[in-house]
Amino acid sequence: MDNTLTAPAPATATAPVPARFDSKIAVLLREDLAPWQRLNVTAFLVSGLGTAVPELIGEPYADADGAGYLPMFRQPVLVLEGGRELLATAHGRALARGLPLAVFTADLFATGNDRDNRAAVRAVATAGLDLVGLALHGPRNAVDKVLKGARMHP
Repeated sequence: MDNTLTAPAPATATAPVPARFDSKIAVLLREDLAPWQRLNVTAFLVSGLGTAVPELIGEPYADADGAGYLPMFRQPVLVLEGGRELLATAHGRALARGLPLAVFTADLFATGNDRDNRAAVRAVATAGLDLVGLALHGPRNAVDKVLKGARMHP
């Protein structure tokens, strides 16, 4: 089985790279997570944004030998942290603004597959979700307002 990707054709003209993006991708993690949980939650959360907002994904990569690699986000992902209350507040703000949002609850640490993950979230009312992380995308100022009070992840 061939797992290589086809390298993109060289571009004839390159588009200017924005010095500052109009939008922001951010992950907010609960401050009391173990290091392995922080990494796992972040990976799960950002995977949802690329499917909901396909224009966030850039072109495939290729090295000088022509080996192809998967595309990634076109812009940086900010990772922040905060307490339980801040996650609940940010969650409410993001929902009120209608921003694309992914959530990870504490219940998901006890499940082992996507079906059970979705069932665990569906079993709890919005206000009762035990959030340990969320990821969102939107205009810079809206994301900043949603995440007000969060601090950069160390």
